[in-house]
Amino acid sequence: MSFGKIYSYANNPRTTALLAVAKDNNLDVEFVNEDITKGVSENYKKINPLGKVPTFVSANGQFILSECIAIAIYFAAQNEKTTLLGQTKEDYATILKWLSYANSEILPALGGWFRPLIGRDQYNKKNVDAAAEKTLKAVSVLESHLLNNTFLVGERLTLADYFAAGIISRGFEFVFDKEFRASHPNTTRWFELIRSQKNYAASADHFELRDEAIKYTPPKKEPKPAAPKKEAAPKPAKKEAEEEEEKPVEALRPKHPLEALGRSTLVLDDWKRKYSNEDTRSGALPWFWEHYKPEEYSLWKVDFKYNDELTLTFMSSNLIGGFFARLEASRKYLFGSMSVYGVNNDSIITGVFMARGQEAAPAFDVAPDWESYSFTKLDPTKTEDKAFVEDQWAWDKPIVVDGKTYDWADGKIFK
Repeated sequence: MSFGKIYSYANNPRTTALLAVAKDNNLDVEFVNEDITKGVSENYKKINPLGKVPTFVSANGQFILSECIAIAIYFAAQNEKTTLLGQTKEDYATILKWLSYANSEILPALGGWFRPLIGRDQYNKKNVDAAAEKTLKAVSVLESHLLNNTFLVGERLTLADYFAAGIISRGFEFVFDKEFRASHPNTTRWFELIRSQKNYAASADHFELRDEAIKYTPPKKEPKPAAPKKEAAPKPAKKEAEEEEEKPVEALRPKHPLEALGRSTLVLDDWKRKYSNEDTRSGALPWFWEHYKPEEYSLWKVDFKYNDELTLTFMSSNLIGGFFARLEASRKYLFGSMSVYGVNNDSIITGVFMARGQEAAPAFDVAPDWESYSFTKLDPTKTEDKAFVEDQWAWDKPIVVDGKTYDWADGKIFK
């Protein structure tokens, strides 16, 4: 008999324990792949308005539960005789402690370490090194505890072990190399023990432990095609040379595709100076709407596609900075602002750009990671679109997404 469905994506570290517990308790749980890294479907937003995973939906559809810790406890509690939740109230409280510790202390730091190395986030050596240091500090707590303990709580396997092993597995998969394992023998021994458990092994992909941590590899630049060699032409006679000089010189090909649009009547630098030197609401925005030329420039709402994967807000701000740096080739044709809204581990990135022309691609595809963002054209004749532009450029109001309010945390201007 079906117990329900769990919505997540393959190898989500927050989902492994849920599947293992379901197997332990003989719960018939259907796994529904919801790969939010490729966008959140409208149907899924009806189940989870924030578009995050995992989410559990009961077989009758009447009970919907989000948040991985809540789902884990709910699954474990289905068996009244389970030992996964400990034997005493103290055991249960300690299990909750380790669930929270793994989810809030280990995973965000670990993600900041390995994700940039595998190309999932913008690479910044300083940030990666800081995340690695923070991860090692968090794991040292595990290492000390496991010196005299086989399991995290009590003398047998509990939900804490399943959950923490699922969280820390990404470390062993990508960055916990031979040197790390030698200096953390207790954590390594414990992880190998947990992942060898039948139901855990059936719920997680197996991988070989690394001798060396994965290293960052900068994206390769595509080589420019070599120009065909021209055969040397014979020297023309003087008269032929004079005739040749009378022929019009072939127009140079534009260096940027937007150069083909010619010079606009709205001088972008004038707007950038106005924005920089005057109060946004009372001075800059009235000037902008007076001089804005919709036939020459378009307005775009720009959203980061993978908000569910954001961790610390300062790292999200750095992500914006990296995107802006890679837009440099289009600086003459763009003005915009992007902001981080929310708090650590619960934030979004959004903003508004003004771009030369009526299409987004010619201005934005100079950045290799531009496809990590979605672009929605705005119509300033609509009150809501105009207000969104003003709010994004003024930085003085929160944003509401799917009924949830996010306060402004940080932002950057591209000008």
